Amino acid sequence: MDEKLKAFARILKIMDELREQCPWDRKQTFETLRPLSIEEVYELSDAILKADAQGIKEEIGDILLHIVFYAKIGEEKGEFDIASVINTLCEKLIARHPHIYGDVKVQNEEEVKQNWEKLKLKEGKGKRTVLGGVPNSLPALIKAYRIQDKAAQVKFEWDNIEDVWAKVKEETAELEEAVASKQQEKIEEEFGDMLFAMVNYARYLKVDAEAALERTNLKFMRRFNYIESQVNERGLEMDKMSLEEMDAIWNEAKAKGL
Repeated sequence: MDEKLKAFARILKIMDELREQCPWDRKQTFETLRPLSIEEVYELSDAILKADAQGIKEEIGDILLHIVFYAKIGEEKGEFDIASVINTLCEKLIARHPHIYGDVKVQNEEEVKQNWEKLKLKEGKGKRTVLGGVPNSLPALIKAYRIQDKAAQVKFEWDNIEDVWAKVKEETAELEEAVASKQQEKIEEEFGDMLFAMVNYARYLKVDAEAALERTNLKFMRRFNYIESQVNERGLEMDKMSLEEMDAIWNEAKAKGL
């Protein structure tokens, strides 16, 4: 524990020095740091998907830097400091874990999540809503998952996975009807409904839809890059090749485990 506290004190001291002495660090504000923080979170996500332990460690460090940076700016503004940030977090964690710090009994993780959402609503003193905690700026795929997960905590969800799949098929049929009607606005609406239903089905399967899609993106890129490299090596031109010829090389990549 002593080593951890020393390390934390060290980064706080370095941040104080940077704000005093570095022209770039001195210039930063909440607003200028915001896009950089978002970028750092995505870099952490990339490292996690790659199972890159060293990368995860480095990106966590970068995010910690931003947390310390925001706290330092808050301190300079007289609004909050790192101590109040941490203490507020500690108080929140204790309050939302009555099964650890109180006498509430829970049977499983689902009951823990349900209690967490109920306590969040109470903390809002009647002003919060079930979906109020879902950030508007979340990417749509992640937002869909969070909306569904929060609704589920108040029992607004299907009883079994078969009903969820039936909903996917229903939305698919409605999309097919919209495509047949050739009404673009309706097509987009029904496509969104189908995608939302698929995200919900992924949730029931305990699949992270965002992570699953990103892994597929990366797989496609690896295989397409292989096609390009092979086309170049063989002295061919992609725009003069048939889909069947390119697909044959795609299958080569697949056979190689790319």
